[in-house]
Amino acid sequence: MKGLPKLFITDIDGVWTDGGMYYTAEGDIMKRFCVKDGWGVLFLRELGIPVAIMTGENSQIVEQRARKLKIELCYVGVKDKLELTKKLAGELGITLEDIAFIGDDINDIKLLRNVGWSGCPSNTPDYIREHVDYQGTVHGGEGAFREFVETLLDNAGALKPLLKKFGI
Repeated sequence: MKGLPKLFITDIDGVWTDGGMYYTAEGDIMKRFCVKDGWGVLFLRELGIPVAIMTGENSQIVEQRARKLKIELCYVGVKDKLELTKKLAGELGITLEDIAFIGDDINDIKLLRNVGWSGCPSNTPDYIREHVDYQGTVHGGEGAFREFVETLLDNAGALKPLLKKFGI
């Protein structure tokens, strides 16, 4: 049984959202986030595990969601997630093996192949799914991030003690 990751990285579109973009008549873009994923962030924070967002989208909406959840490591407009992760790991004094990442698409494959724990939502294409350790049971935008967090915590024996802190 593996221990806990030292950093948890997440993609956004297709993981925290359903992957859709909603446009108003004025051209404003909106995204729908699943509030269940916020609990995954809270669980990790309780355990002292930082969360980083890495998305290819250059989105103020993602930055606003990160601020709401007090996620300080928020990277938008990322072209190469693996290279950024290597840099971040160096800054934190950890290795890629110490990192968990959940992603769902082509631009995530390199990172999914190189971290210690990898996961994807259930509606991820098969050619991406074959590169991950954990294939979720829920779609992106329906709590996929939280499910992956809870699975890793449970596998490491940390979920039940954590839930007791919340009176469960």
